Amino acid sequence: MQLPIRIDPVAGKSLQAQIAEQIRQLILDGRLAPRVRMPASRELAQDLDVSRNTVIGAFARLAAEGLLQGREPIGTFVAERVAPQSPLPAAPPPPNPDVAARGRSRARVRQRLLFQGSAHQVMPPHGQPLPFDFWVGRPDARLFPMRAWQALLTRCLRDAAPRLCEYGDPQGVLELREAVAAHVGATRGIATDARRVVITNGIQEGLNLLAWLLVGRSVEVAVENPCYRGAARVFASHGASLRPVPVDAQGLLCADLPPSAALAYVTPSHQYPLGATLSLARRRALLAWAEQSGSYIVEDDYDCDFFYDGAPLPALKSLDGNDQVIYLGTFSKSLGAGLRIGYMVLPAELCEPACHAKALLNNCQPWLEQAALAAFIHEGGFAEHLRRLRQLHLLRRNHLCAALAHGLPQWRVDGLGGGMHLVVQLPPSGPDAPALEALARVQGVGVYGIDKGNAQRLDADGRPLDGAAPDPLQRVLLLGYAALGEAEISEAVLRLRQALRGRGAEGASL
Repeated sequence: MQLPIRIDPVAGKSLQAQIAEQIRQLILDGRLAPRVRMPASRELAQDLDVSRNTVIGAFARLAAEGLLQGREPIGTFVAERVAPQSPLPAAPPPPNPDVAARGRSRARVRQRLLFQGSAHQVMPPHGQPLPFDFWVGRPDARLFPMRAWQALLTRCLRDAAPRLCEYGDPQGVLELREAVAAHVGATRGIATDARRVVITNGIQEGLNLLAWLLVGRSVEVAVENPCYRGAARVFASHGASLRPVPVDAQGLLCADLPPSAALAYVTPSHQYPLGATLSLARRRALLAWAEQSGSYIVEDDYDCDFFYDGAPLPALKSLDGNDQVIYLGTFSKSLGAGLRIGYMVLPAELCEPACHAKALLNNCQPWLEQAALAAFIHEGGFAEHLRRLRQLHLLRRNHLCAALAHGLPQWRVDGLGGGMHLVVQLPPSGPDAPALEALARVQGVGVYGIDKGNAQRLDADGRPLDGAAPDPLQRVLLLGYAALGEAEISEAVLRLRQALRGRGAEGASL
């Protein structure tokens, strides 16, 4: 488990005091729940780039205060009885009348077909699987915890099989919602509880539920440019007017946010597709914009479980003092998209409308997988699985960077801080991304430009730029490395180099 702790080396406090103070606040705010296992001192020290003794000293301070308990040889845990400083409200306040009215307007009977949307690309666009495929966002099926999962499924069926014959809570199995609340509290700094969590059929269903509640014809929705195509097309299919906002190396350019947008869709942890992390200053600017405009922010934290170079920034939702951020998460990247389990952490006024919409849509998620996942998280299996994945993903990322530096040194690599893909800026000479996709495919290698990588470029009026006039983003490649082993990565890069050399002098220059 990675904790969202930030160290200031020039602060007046010692490193040990800073660590202890931030962990203390996480516990007292209820973000680290009682009995949650803390990260090992060695792992936390590595994340924060401090000595292990500094972390051990911070743990000792908190243990003396009764906030942590050591259980040798198992580890260190949050104490069982810690009273939060600011307990969450007993029940969400009543829904905002404007939001409820907007939701009712979506439900009126229509006399003609209004859906004008088109699907986004969720599978690699090839007729047959490629031997070496850098498809973005796909975990390695060989790393799925098969034995543990089979055991959990068997146990759930043995102990509670009658629940297969019953409808469940449309909001999701309570145990899983509790597990999700504890997970995002500890790892993303979000103070919430099970009442604010809705289990979804992946992030895509969450986006559709939000569009049903909040988006209608000509409603302005601000989106990153470029952005995740699945989100842009959902909002557009509900009649939204998309307002593209540029991104740079620090993420969304908040100064360009339109004041009249009802919603802003962002990927602050690892901007999709270009990989930037939204800076802390811009996170505050984005929240200030939402407060001033009265808008909601949709935070899509699609691959938030994977940070490699130090501790992660807390989620945007953790900084949300006005309850205007809608947080979306998924298990598709950590376990697999085939499970179809995601979640939303909602502002209080949206909880009831979202649950009503979910019930109308599909009554509830399948029970068995929810129950198994809840047990997997509660019993520590998920945290251990993530720890293993982070280690392997880091090795694969580093191996891909080294292979590209050796074999294709003029390719510039960005977006390395986290997630499951990196971004390659191709040199000004030689083939662009669409041409390189075709060359690589002949060699059995899948690489993807912006348009084929499930991302969306937009013009100034919010219209799609697919296949339109070239722009600098046509020289950007997305390479997903999570599903390929190191030997496979080496072979794939070698084949890419051979494909470029086959073009003659123009290709060889790359």
